[in-house]
Amino acid sequence: MPENTTLVVVATDAILSKAQAKRLAVMAQSGLSRAIYPVHTPLDGDVVFAASTGRCALADAQHGAHLAMTRLGTVAANVVARAIARAIYEAAALPFPGSVPSWKDQFGR
Repeated sequence: MPENTTLVVVATDAILSKAQAKRLAVMAQSGLSRAIYPVHTPLDGDVVFAASTGRCALADAQHGAHLAMTRLGTVAANVVARAIARAIYEAAALPFPGSVPSWKDQFGR
């Protein structure tokens, strides 16, 4: 049974309340399911955290807060999935005898 843990931090410049940051992490967690199979097994600790610098307003006069959060969370999920895929593609095998080969080692470029 797989025993791997994936830790993710999603960072944004948007000003978020604690509840909005939690919602962002929940939405971004969908990216794990898109990129990892199986995900959230009983023996791993897959988790997503959200952080904000608080530099920019989340919504403006044109876009409401709910729509802005929906867009932000949707993009975050896509970015998480893409980051995991890129990490797997770019990873190198450990330089030890008997190490698990990297994706590139097995499938080439």
